[in-house]
Amino acid sequence: MTPENCWEHSMGFSPAAVLIAQAALAALAPPPDLKPSEWAEKSVHIPIGNAIPGLISFDNAPYQREPLDMTADPSCHRITLKWGAQVGKTMVALCAQGYRIEHDPVSQIMMQPSEGDLQTWLQTKFNPLIESNPELEKRIASPRSRKGVNNTRMKSYPGGFIMFAWSGSPKTQRGRSAPFIVCDETDGYDRTAEGHPVSLLWQRAATFGDQRKLLEISTPTIRGLSHIDSAFEQGDQRQFHVGCPHCGEPQTIEWSNVKWDKDDDGTHLPETAYYECRAHGCIWSDSDRVLAIRQAESLGHGWKAKKPFRGHASYHLSELYSCFRSLGDVAQSFLEKKAAGDLQTFVNVSLAECWEEEAETLAVDDLIKRVEQFPEKIPMAVALQTCGVDMQEDRLEVERVGWGLGEESWSLEFQVFWGDPMKPEVWGHLFEYLDQTFEHESGAQIKIAATCVDTGGSGGLTQAAYEQLRGKQRRNIFAIKGGGGWNRPVVSAPSKSRSGRRGRPVTLFTLGVNDAKLIVLRRAKMDVPGPGYCHYPVDRDPEYFHQLTAERLVTRFVRGFPVREWKKTRDRNEALDCRVYAYAALKVLNPNIRLRLNRLRPDDTVDAGDNAEAGEPPEEDETKPRKNRRRRARRPRSRGLGTNSDGW
Repeated sequence: MTPENCWEHSMGFSPAAVLIAQAALAALAPPPDLKPSEWAEKSVHIPIGNAIPGLISFDNAPYQREPLDMTADPSCHRITLKWGAQVGKTMVALCAQGYRIEHDPVSQIMMQPSEGDLQTWLQTKFNPLIESNPELEKRIASPRSRKGVNNTRMKSYPGGFIMFAWSGSPKTQRGRSAPFIVCDETDGYDRTAEGHPVSLLWQRAATFGDQRKLLEISTPTIRGLSHIDSAFEQGDQRQFHVGCPHCGEPQTIEWSNVKWDKDDDGTHLPETAYYECRAHGCIWSDSDRVLAIRQAESLGHGWKAKKPFRGHASYHLSELYSCFRSLGDVAQSFLEKKAAGDLQTFVNVSLAECWEEEAETLAVDDLIKRVEQFPEKIPMAVALQTCGVDMQEDRLEVERVGWGLGEESWSLEFQVFWGDPMKPEVWGHLFEYLDQTFEHESGAQIKIAATCVDTGGSGGLTQAAYEQLRGKQRRNIFAIKGGGGWNRPVVSAPSKSRSGRRGRPVTLFTLGVNDAKLIVLRRAKMDVPGPGYCHYPVDRDPEYFHQLTAERLVTRFVRGFPVREWKKTRDRNEALDCRVYAYAALKVLNPNIRLRLNRLRPDDTVDAGDNAEAGEPPEEDETKPRKNRRRRARRPRSRGLGTNSDGW
């Protein structure tokens, strides 16, 4: 007889009663003492569609383990991840949140830069992870349940809830606090009049004392303006060390040691990329690099802090540590970004380093020296044309720009249409101009593919622009308005807007003015033809170049915080605005430029649409009259016996 049976017999309990008692005691027992990384490797299944679906393993990303575990370390209250792309910073956050839903329930807050970012994160990251893990899914309240909350603002579970906020909405932050806070992509947050959103949430969590924890994650942006860089500097500044697979010397993986070959013509060969050991020049292949990363912790390397730990663990990690990206991929990305005049994106996103801002000024004389003789027809390298229109009180100014591979551009024409924008006559002249067809050097006739028209103004100009542009979207003439802030897309998804209570709505695109100007002026500074380079005609009025260079980027301090803004150096800047709007039109269209170049051949007419690149049938030639066609209903064809309409 077993001891359990003896106990049952002596106490007189039935086996059923004993089972019930054991189950009750098990329910009251504390959860096993697991670190978040241990819990994740036992419990978290990565959804199908990811690189390696199934039960998570940190073998391919050992650098994720320590930061994740620090989110449950009693000695640590703040964790900062200044990380690049493809290294799993989102997975660290998701595992930390899942741990606090299933294993150690507490309330949480998750903040994203914008409502759109939050919805994307919910739909593509958080919800799929929950749905792939039954233990997590069963703990979160069902939608429309009376026993809890499950919507886009909050999800509850036994022991707590997770609330969702975004930085641009003080309403989603006000009055909210929780002991565990995750702030994602913090360098994209809008600073409010009350202060930085991360600081505000952290202050509100002070009521939880030593239990409060903050996990902040982002790729960095500009030196001196980057929140995540400042936070990293405040922490103990940890770097991930690996041992050289050949000499064993510990080191961090740095971009300066990535090398690749060139052919006899000097053409870069990124597929030949390799890593050169910082200690003795040993050559690492991609396999060597991956092996060094995987073995780092077992060999006594891994995360090493530069400063003493005082409750704030900060981590820096670049894309070079990703086991899912080859050095050739990273080198190719560098070459593409450099060619496009967008090295900042590579430095920020791939290297997870701050961009050192140069004075964003442009010399007029340097631009005038670069003018060139254009052919009478549209140059052969131009695939399509866009226009940017700036509205003034007594005129409309227009730049027509040709675009080639890599967004190389040609300023084909600059026009001024005089007249009062409050009256239809000047708009009629503009629309007549935009309807023109132009001859290409190939012999093809091409129209203006898209146009963006500024609608900002006072004294009724905005409403007048809305009235004239309403319904013009089908002709790819788009109304735009400027949006503030940094780290914004050049154009955001359109919305309906109206001017005045009685005004009819118009489809309106929001322009990320600050970022768009930065791109345009950086490209204007390029002095070697190729991707991103800007060509200007020899007969262009010098006033155009003065207007193009009429703004410079400055940094000023507001309430002690640095703020970047564009400052005019002269009154007139219409040429700069028109070029920005023409670039916005290109981004709205989002064309396949190579395909358009291939389509240009004699006697072809390429119209304003871009449906062929979007997977739709090629548009009709707009130079030919359109006929009303009646669509004939097709009878469904028989698929034979034993099959349904889906062919099963």
